[in-house]
Amino acid sequence: MIIMRAWAMPNENTFSIKPIKNLIEKYIQEKTIVIDPFSRNSIFKDKCITNDINMSYDTDYHLDALDFLKNIKDADMVLFDPPYSPRQVSECYKNAGMSVNWKTTQSSFWSNCKKEIARILRKDGIAITFGWNSGGIGKKYGFEIIQILMVAHGGWHNDTICTVEKKID
Repeated sequence: MIIMRAWAMPNENTFSIKPIKNLIEKYIQEKTIVIDPFSRNSIFKDKCITNDINMSYDTDYHLDALDFLKNIKDADMVLFDPPYSPRQVSECYKNAGMSVNWKTTQSSFWSNCKKEIARILRKDGIAITFGWNSGGIGKKYGFEIIQILMVAHGGWHNDTICTVEKKID
């Protein structure tokens, strides 16, 4: 396993942060079907099947992330950059003109997303998760961590932790 640390200014567009962009580029070039269930205005939208619940973003689909993942048959790679906290979930739904419900802030929603990612990723597929922890998709779903990148943003900003996992089962 490779563990790396980088420093970068915070940015709400995670994939625009240079060390994170470089990490994704390292893995995305060898994959053909890449899924991004929380795309926003991703700089990788031309290389992914994109989704965002907010209709104002130019994505392939505008579904709830779990519904989007349930409609995917298989993939080589998943970029999983969900809102990192219940507050961020609330902001995303409100920005999309929707109300937040208890289902979208429960931990089971995120567990169900991980189950779907495990279902759709082919053996040797790559999942890159972004958040404030390195939990990733997890060993229980047949994944092995191959790289962790911690991006420190300085001051009182939370670090962004990028966990790269390979599906082994």
